[in-house]
Amino acid sequence: MLVGEQPGDKEDIAGRPFVGPAGRLLDAALAEAGIPRASVFLTNAVKHFKFEPRGKRRLHKRPNAGEIEQCRWWLEQERRLVAPAVLVALGATAVRTLLGRPLTISALRGRARETEDGTTLIVTVHPSYLLRIRDADSRAREHEGFIADLRRAWQLAGE
Repeated sequence: MLVGEQPGDKEDIAGRPFVGPAGRLLDAALAEAGIPRASVFLTNAVKHFKFEPRGKRRLHKRPNAGEIEQCRWWLEQERRLVAPAVLVALGATAVRTLLGRPLTISALRGRARETEDGTTLIVTVHPSYLLRIRDADSRAREHEGFIADLRRAWQLAGE
């Protein structure tokens, strides 16, 4: 189960997670890691698209602690239904939701740990972060780390 932050503009319109630019990057990363997208459950920690209107555009706004907490119930229901072998937290909002407190990605990234209920958790960056990196070398390095994190989760899931 891969858990992102919240739907983006394209996801809000489509009614499905990870269908916009970050979703296309995630699709490519999953393929590069040898993971069939149909084999993973994709969801978000926060279920609504929080945005600020700018003309005809809707610009992403980070969800606050109250919004994260209000949506935790929905994610817990999904976890009960899906019963994932491994959770992958894509970014800080997913980490906060799954671990119950804010923690840095760099402190947790790539290492397996357990959630309160014993589910294995891998923390990595959100694909939208990779889209924002300007420096080509940094972007390539982060992309490779992202692929490695996905592969690690897949291995831990026993696939």
